[in-house]
Amino acid sequence: MVRHVTYAIGDIHGRLDLAQAAVSAIERHAGDDHARMVFLGDYVDRGPDSRGVVDLMIRLQETRGAVCLKGNHESLMLRALARPQSQHMNHWLRLGGQETLSSYGVSNPLDAEGLVPRAHTSWMTKLPLTSGDGRRIYVHAGLNPGVPFEKQDEEDCMWIRERFLTSAPGAFDRHIVHGHTPEWREKPEAAQPELLAHRTNLDTGAYATGVLTVGVFPEDFPGGPAELIVVRERPDHEPTVEIAPASSAPEPAAAPRQRNWKTALFRR
Repeated sequence: MVRHVTYAIGDIHGRLDLAQAAVSAIERHAGDDHARMVFLGDYVDRGPDSRGVVDLMIRLQETRGAVCLKGNHESLMLRALARPQSQHMNHWLRLGGQETLSSYGVSNPLDAEGLVPRAHTSWMTKLPLTSGDGRRIYVHAGLNPGVPFEKQDEEDCMWIRERFLTSAPGAFDRHIVHGHTPEWREKPEAAQPELLAHRTNLDTGAYATGVLTVGVFPEDFPGGPAELIVVRERPDHEPTVEIAPASSAPEPAAAPRQRNWKTALFRR
């Protein structure tokens, strides 16, 4: 019997190597099941190959029906490119936009309009904010508790933190699967997902920790993930893949090759 399984992938941030390894791992794990991939946003900025990640997302959307949600960094990029001489460009560059421009071969931000493919910016503009599978809601940052789903604000879906992260079980009628926050006071280890009864946080700071996490959500399994697929960077080698029940998530390894990553993770 073919099952329908949703694979939710945390924030990629330019880590094409980890994203490719995650897709291959998902395909192997799914076998004969119907695999639905939901990417939780933040494809660009900070990591080394944002352009390659966007190309991969577009290809997966076209060939595999992947769902790609909009993250706050896609929003930042669109605002900056629309007004390159404004504070939006400076804000984006401080939050990882410089690495993204480099991946497009852009050295001067004022030249970005002619060098970033219009197909990429058009794709970002059309990205949805949320998706669902009947049991769960998938969104980049989270939802505003107390606000009906149909009235959720676009900025909250991409940017919310404190109000959502501190919301109590029962604040929403479905389990929320999100990314956006690799580290906060209740999630001190950035390289580990946050697995709670009412929400699952799959942002494991891939650009800084070298760990990209995928949650496995079968259609007949309520709430959080049944399993985790953890893709881990190995310097000078192919990334490794670990699969474990969500109740026994793999222990994090030391974060590789990143200077001052804890400080960077606290930036928006």
